[in-house]
Order: sequence, then C-alpha cells, then structure tokens
Amino acid sequence: MFQNELRIGVGIDTGRYRHRASFTRPDLEVAAKPLTFKESPEGYATLRQAMNRLQEKYESCQIHVHVDAAGQYATNLEYFLRSMKDVTVSVGEPKRNKDYHAVVSPKIKTDDTESAAMARYAVAERPKGTQGLSPEFIALQELTRRLKIKVGDQTRSINRLHNLLCRVFPELATFVSDIAATWVLRLLDKYPTPARISRAHVLTLAQIPHASQEKVAKVQELAANSIGSFQGPYAEALMRLTVEELQQAIVHRKSLETLVEQAFEALPVAGHSQLATIPGIGLATAAVLTSKIIDIERFATPEKLVGYFGTFPKLRKSGVDKYGNPKPSQTNRMCQQGNDLVRGYLYSAAKTAIRCNPAVRAFYKRLRSKGTRGDVALGHCMRKLVHLAFAVWSSNKPFNPEHYPWDAPVKDQIDGDEEKKNGVSAMVEAVEAAEPENGETKNAAGRNQAREQDSQAVTAANDIEDPPQQPVNPKPPGRPYLDFTFVRSQISIQQMLEHLGLLDTLRPSNRELRGPCPIHSKETDRRRRHFAVNPEKNVFQCFSCNAKGNHLDFWAKLHDLTTYEATLNLVETFKLEPSRLEERSP
Repeated sequence: MFQNELRIGVGIDTGRYRHRASFTRPDLEVAAKPLTFKESPEGYATLRQAMNRLQEKYESCQIHVHVDAAGQYATNLEYFLRSMKDVTVSVGEPKRNKDYHAVVSPKIKTDDTESAAMARYAVAERPKGTQGLSPEFIALQELTRRLKIKVGDQTRSINRLHNLLCRVFPELATFVSDIAATWVLRLLDKYPTPARISRAHVLTLAQIPHASQEKVAKVQELAANSIGSFQGPYAEALMRLTVEELQQAIVHRKSLETLVEQAFEALPVAGHSQLATIPGIGLATAAVLTSKIIDIERFATPEKLVGYFGTFPKLRKSGVDKYGNPKPSQTNRMCQQGNDLVRGYLYSAAKTAIRCNPAVRAFYKRLRSKGTRGDVALGHCMRKLVHLAFAVWSSNKPFNPEHYPWDAPVKDQIDGDEEKKNGVSAMVEAVEAAEPENGETKNAAGRNQAREQDSQAVTAANDIEDPPQQPVNPKPPGRPYLDFTFVRSQISIQQMLEHLGLLDTLRPSNRELRGPCPIHSKETDRRRRHFAVNPEKNVFQCFSCNAKGNHLDFWAKLHDLTTYEATLNLVETFKLEPSRLEERSP
C-alpha cells in the first residue's frame, strides 16, 4: 500500500498523570486509534505495544515521536522514548506547537486535537531528531530550577520583613541599605522591637558581628524616637518568626548554590567551562548560564543570546500630546523578558565586573563619561558580559585580560555626526574567535578574524567603532588638539545658560530647571516646561525634540555645530584651556 521507509508520526500531549498519543500516516490519515496511557511502567508498556503493532502493520516504517516541551511532565516520558533505539524523538517548542495547532484545529482545543497536530507535524514538517541531555546536565537543570524557587522565596521573605518593619520600626529600613544583612537579622532576632533595642546596652549591641558602635548608636537613637504603631509581645513574636523565615531562606539558597556549583564542575569539559574564566562571573553564575543556554550552537550571533536573556534597553514611547509632540514619558528601560534567575545573577556579576573585569570596567567608565545614568550603564555591562560569554564558549578559549589594553585612556571625542547617528551608544559589540585548526576562517557574525590567530585566549574587541590601532580622537589636520573631557570639566551647563541669557526662562523643579526648549523652539513662554536641565549632573533633555546629553552636546546642538567645532567655540568664548599641560604638543 505504501512505499518503503515510511514515516509514521506519533504526537504526544503530555499531562501530569496521563498522556494522550495520536498516530498519523504519511497521507495525513489516522494510522491507529488514539491512545491514553498513564505515567507508570504499565502505561509506558502500553505505548510500546502500540508502536510494535504499527511496525508490524507497516513494514520498514520509521516512527517519529514529537513531544511538547511545555512543563516538566515530559521528562520521564522523553527518557523512556530515547531508550527505544528504533524510534526518533523530537521535542517541540511550546510556541511553535501552539501556533501549528491553531492552524490545524483553529476552533477546537482538546488533548486529541493537540496530539493529532503534533503527529501531523512529525509527518508533514519532518523535524530533525533532537539529542537528549546527559545525566550530569539533567542534574544541573533540576538544581537550577530549585535554586530559582529558593531565590524567589528569599525575595518574598525580604518583602514580608519590609512590610512588618513599616509598622514596627519604620526608621530602620531607611537607615540600613540592606535589611537582609547578617547583623540586621541578628539584631532583630535578639531585640525585635524598638523598645527592646533602646533599652539594650551599647556594648551588648556592639558584640553583634559587623555592627559598629556608630551603627549601634544611630539605631538606638532611631529606636528611642520610633513612630512604629505595632508594639508589644505579638509584634516581637511576629518579628522573630519573619526573621527566622528569612534566615532559613538564605541558608537554603546558599546550600543550593553550592550544589549547583558542584554539578557545574561535574559536567564534561567543553566550551561552557570557559565561562568561569571571565572576571565577575563566578561558578554559580556560570552554572546558571550553562543550564539555560544548553548549547551555544542554538544561537547564531551574540545578539541572539542577548535577546534570549533580555539584556538590552527597550524604548517605551506611545502617543503624542495635544501639540503633536511625543509624550515626555518615553524612556529607555531594560527589557523585561528573559529568565529572572539569569538576569539576577548577571546583575550581581556586572556589579563585580565593573571593578575587576578590565573590559567591563573600561566600558562602564566610557558610558559614565558620556553622561549615561549609573543603572543604565550597569544594564549595558550585563549585555557586555553576555557577549563575552558567547565568545569564550563558542571558541572554547579562556578570557585573557591582558590581550588588549582595556584601561588605556580613551578620549570621548567621537565625531559629532556619528554620535547623532548612533546616540550615546556609538559602539558596536565585536567578539573575536581564534582561527580553526584547519586554517580556514569562519565568517561568524560579530567576530573579528583579523586578530592574532594563534592566541590561546578570547576577549572582546574594542567597543568603539574605530579600530583600536588608530587613535579614537585623531588630531584633525591643521586644527589644534582638544581634550573634550578636560574642557567639559572647566565649565558647567548653568554657566552656559547664564551666558546665553536663558537662565531666567527656566524655573526650578526639585533638582532640575524646566522651561521652553531653546534648541528647537524660539518661544519664551515659561509655562512650556518640556526642556529639563540638571545642573548637578550637567545634563539636559528636551521631551519634545528628544535632544539630550551633557553640556557639550547642548552647546553643539544649540549652535548646530559638530562636537569638535562646539568644543573649540567654547574654548574661545569662555577662555578655557584646550587640554591638560602634559598633553599639549610643543
């Protein structure tokens, strides 16, 4: 009836206790009656018998099983199916399976239609078989899932403690930066209310580890004048229970982190092992990244990996005002997609990397020198770490901090037109990989093959668009040398506004000055407040024309000049020094 080498599709819709299987022939007709089998040895034996009958009915047939990867209900089933040598198994992505089911059965959603859609997918789309994970990797994934739960438990316990402190001792939360600190928890466990703290002896409080006499004196002063309304024995009992719950959550999380690190070190040595060579990324962070990435070949470029974890800024802009201008609520915020556990560990890794990782430290300094806010710069550093992780994993080479002079002084005199084109982030991420052993270069996106081919380490190339062998701010022919950073340090944006006669058009608002925008509008109506200036940080922004930057950018945009021309004009107007004495040419 059919030719040899038939493909019989078996689609399985998984459940907690029972699974539903459908069988489809190459002509997309039903090959056998749908089967419901239990999550038990007897149920798996029933499925095995059904497949044996298919092989007897259709000689030389190839059985391809397509399983939905949603949830953890398919873990045991997948392990059983992969033990059957005459069966090909593919695990489908939940979103793709859902979309395919919506096309095949747009009006019905049942276990039968879902399993039938996956069986049809196995026959019509002919997906490739997917490889199973090793037992060591499965153990790492299970521990990582449990770690995510414990991290969530710790966060919820901290929130509950905050909630209780608001009524018992609200002043403490405003004094300490981290209420989950060890000395704070020990203090609250022993003296749970302000009354108990104020009556305690200073020397007794000072015996708490990491609680200095200055901290103790301040806490006692706050406790003596606390406005907390919930006091007494019930408040003490609730505070002790909440503190104990948080302490247990912290202990459980640390225990799981230790297990996760051990499981990571037990994996066979491969490209993922190089993640721990990146300064700032510890064993726990490397283990969490490995458990979610699984295989670096799943991502063609570093940007694909960045998008997978959501470590990129996302523009939030919607609607216009009554004048037809964009609403001032437009902001660039960190994208919310991606795994929460990975993002949390990357955030902690980035805070460490800006101190000990030369690549990230130099990147962070460049962003801050351009006026980028600290939390935004930290988000870009998270993205930088993801690029470095892609580089060392894909090439299986360790990170070499001395491969490139990361901390060399970099002048921020980039051409003004390029800054307008690319904004503050006039940078490109380029990761380099060593040449393959056969000598053939591989044109991978985002990699620089022109660097040292015999290097045994992988780093990230310079973030500035210009090649590193050329000066970032070459001296223009026939024009004097200018140090933009040094020029900016000699003058403030408030002095510029006062010189231009614009200071009177702005009104104070908190720490800012607001008023009409002098860049795009000639109006002097002080009621228009779409232009904001922060004199302390020397930055500005117009929520109408979207112009923003430091005070050098303000001078350039106001007079329609390039960055170099604006700096030269500032030097001549305010009689400033163009550069430091040691940098001037003879």
